[in-house]
Amino acid sequence: MSVRQIILDTETTGIDPEAGHNVIEIGCVEMVRRKLTGNTWHQYIKPDREVEAEAIEVHGITNEFLADKPRFAELAHEFLEFVRGAELIIHNAAFDIGFLNTELARNGINERVDEICTVIDTLMLARKKHPGQRNSLDALCRRYGIDNSHRELHGALLDSEILADVYLVLTGGQTSLQLGQGDSEDGEGEEPIRRIDASALVLPIVRANTDEIALHEAFLDLLDKKSDGAVWRNLS
Repeated sequence: MSVRQIILDTETTGIDPEAGHNVIEIGCVEMVRRKLTGNTWHQYIKPDREVEAEAIEVHGITNEFLADKPRFAELAHEFLEFVRGAELIIHNAAFDIGFLNTELARNGINERVDEICTVIDTLMLARKKHPGQRNSLDALCRRYGIDNSHRELHGALLDSEILADVYLVLTGGQTSLQLGQGDSEDGEGEEPIRRIDASALVLPIVRANTDEIALHEAFLDLLDKKSDGAVWRNLS
């Protein structure tokens, strides 16, 4: 049975849920057998407090934009049913899971995300694979040659889609054919694998010339003397 995977990201009013900060955006994309299904769950959420200016600079989601959005309690059960039983893939999972679980508890919902799902933290995976290097989502995109040029601001759904690409490369084996050549000091210089279209290749046929054939025959004569006969001549 194939594991259903959900790549998940959130945006928030600030950095500490214990200080009363809220989730204001949840983005999820579904993947089965390492292929995106096109099934997504995405929602903006009206918070119980204002979004901090520093957070707006990161994700661009303003208080005015969120004013007419549903509150977390209105969509919590829909969200839980979408992710239930899935394997969640999250970058810096402790942050997102911490916020989501705090929101659930704050709204009197007894379930916890990490109790109904398993969680894979791609930040932990990246740190094991690239110790001592930068392993932010942007850094991994640069390292693996993933285009995130359209990511001017953070957004939960967009970041989930980008993280899906990063996760597939991160867990898919070798990502560079350079074997350490040309790497920058911080490891950001790896080149992504370039796929070659074999149908476009034209391989030349190089035939032996007269001198090369004569040398080959002389070598076979030597084998005849040293053994019970050259295998090449026995096969001809």
